[in-house]
Amino acid sequence: MRVTMILRAWLVLVFVGSLQIASVQSAWAEDGYALWLRATPVQDAGLRRAYVKNIKAIVVEGNSPTLLAAQKELSDGLAGMLGRDIPLVQDLRRNGNLLLGTPGASEDIAGLDLPFESLGDEGYIIRALKVRNKRTIVITGNTDTAVLYGSFALLRHMQTRTSLTDIDIVSVPKIQNRILNHWDNMNQTVERGYAGESIWDWHKLPEYKNARYTMYARATASLGLNGTLLNNVNANAAILTPVYLEKVAALAEVFRPYGIKVYFSARFSAPIEIGGLDTADPLSADVQKWWAGKVAEIYKAIPDFGGFVVKANSEGQPGPQDYGRTHKDGANMMAQALKPHGGIVMWRAFVYDADNNEDRVKQAYTEFQPYDGLLADNVSVQAKNGPLDFQPREPIHPLFGALPKTNMTLELQMTKEYLGFDTHLAYLGPMYEEVLKTDTFAKGEGSSVAKVIDGSLFSPKLTSIAGVLNIGSDRNWSGSTFNQANWYVFGRMAWDPYLGAEDMATEWTRQTLTNDDKAVKAIVKIMMMSREAVVDYMTPLGLAHQMDTGHHHGPGPWVDNLGRDDWNPTYYHRADEVGIGFDRTASGSNAASLYHEPLASQYANIETVPENMLLWFHHVPWDYKMKSGETLWDTLVREYTHGVSEITEMRAIWAKQEAYIDAERFAEVSALLLKQEREAQWWRDASIAYFQTISKRPLPADVTPPPLSLEEYKKINWPHLIGY
Repeated sequence: MRVTMILRAWLVLVFVGSLQIASVQSAWAEDGYALWLRATPVQDAGLRRAYVKNIKAIVVEGNSPTLLAAQKELSDGLAGMLGRDIPLVQDLRRNGNLLLGTPGASEDIAGLDLPFESLGDEGYIIRALKVRNKRTIVITGNTDTAVLYGSFALLRHMQTRTSLTDIDIVSVPKIQNRILNHWDNMNQTVERGYAGESIWDWHKLPEYKNARYTMYARATASLGLNGTLLNNVNANAAILTPVYLEKVAALAEVFRPYGIKVYFSARFSAPIEIGGLDTADPLSADVQKWWAGKVAEIYKAIPDFGGFVVKANSEGQPGPQDYGRTHKDGANMMAQALKPHGGIVMWRAFVYDADNNEDRVKQAYTEFQPYDGLLADNVSVQAKNGPLDFQPREPIHPLFGALPKTNMTLELQMTKEYLGFDTHLAYLGPMYEEVLKTDTFAKGEGSSVAKVIDGSLFSPKLTSIAGVLNIGSDRNWSGSTFNQANWYVFGRMAWDPYLGAEDMATEWTRQTLTNDDKAVKAIVKIMMMSREAVVDYMTPLGLAHQMDTGHHHGPGPWVDNLGRDDWNPTYYHRADEVGIGFDRTASGSNAASLYHEPLASQYANIETVPENMLLWFHHVPWDYKMKSGETLWDTLVREYTHGVSEITEMRAIWAKQEAYIDAERFAEVSALLLKQEREAQWWRDASIAYFQTISKRPLPADVTPPPLSLEEYKKINWPHLIGY
């Protein structure tokens, strides 16, 4: 007994001592692998005592793999935060129980007056109440997956140091299909991936399932995401072959307890490439039969398979138009094969025709709007947030609000293909929030993109959101610390598209970096200003696609020699001796007219268009007077310059956080912010040097000129960049 008491006293001293050390100096080392699931010790002694008082024992009513996963998350997370193991018991014994289960498996939970009918299959309840006259925190829902989501939510609640007193949370996902999209190739490279190789080791599967797969499933489920697309939209038909179906089935086995379905990108020409047919014509009976058989084969191996994403007749990918058919014909053919099994088709609207000279931002609307109401009810049109291509800022895609009789999927990008790869800090929560809050006016005022996507505007059968993921084999998953935040905010907003970007930045910071209030406030400030800073030094005032070509790294506004007009940055800025910008009014491409009123008129009028979209919709004279009273030229120069100063400010704020962040990650972020500042300066100087040769205007008197000549900036190139 005495030995036990001495051991306990020693453990308490070690625990308290570790808290004191951590609070004074960031002497510990972290590498980012744990993401936002770190469950670090609660340093506030009073809060820790309150947590322990509320949770003294765990009762799990059920033993499914999903409930066992929930139990393990809670046991490990609570031990990490509280510095003690919370015992798992068979029944309620005293005050301070944590009770997990569904009403179907637990008489105690079934007898509670809780709103189960409003939860669906995934919504959860966390509530403090009396069960058998004992104070208990109940985590429940109609399914074991809902209980798992609730368990992660309780841990998030505690990791952000929120009180458990009278906790009462009811949360239901507003979007049905919340899917990560991997652009991973079968050879483990990742298109537009900047965090190492693909985490899917196809060679070692199915025999060896890397522990990283389980960690991936934990992180994904902790955000409430319920699907993952395993392969690149520029698809390889090999994934549909038996040898790979066996490998995918092994991954699905890992993901299943976490409520995650797998999806494939399906190559439209697979009937030719692996099926032995001489056509992939969607109206061919042989092709239809082949896809029906292939889908049955997939479901035999993976009974909960989610369905297909298809990129067709875009950037050289095969599709139904190769046979004189339409996107409707192709999508409905594949939907017919999936329908008996409950699968869905997400048909990408990112299409543009090599022989079509129409303004590229109009082509998806032209292709898909005529098919509204003609697509099968298990087809969803998957459109990017804007009509071009994941630019630092775009207007919303005009298809949102233009397909009232069609299921739609919003596609966002976490990997920062056009925002500085993994090395530039650009928290994308404000971008996602900007898109989701934008009013389409499809049914009058209040018709936001969020309401289109969650089904509350048009009541589609399917609601879906997809995010192009930014992870790889790097130990920290995303190439740099703050890139993890984009995975996090996407997942949280996929569950609830009305959440605020700043709140999500705060959640992520508290779970991932520090719970010190002063440091959290400073770090969130950095995050919230970061995306706008990137817009300022890359594509201010509505410019777009000014990146150097192919790899999309660094400035290239002068590039004008590529095979297609709309691959050239000059196509998008159209700078000449008169002015700059793309005329998308009635005197130009008239793309502004694709939006509902009053948005269409607002965009088409140079006096009412938001200045941050000015050059997207208008070709504007260099001497045009902006709202500030300055000319367009002077404002453009100041925007580029301001972008650099914003990064300088971010560096200064971060430098003051050293005492609150572990040494490894503090040094990594410090180094990358320095790199970002230098590259922002490069962007600013090269862009001003180029546009000044066209505008032929002097710089404002207080602005420093670029230190190099335009020809010297043009000589900078990056022949071996990753990710493309």
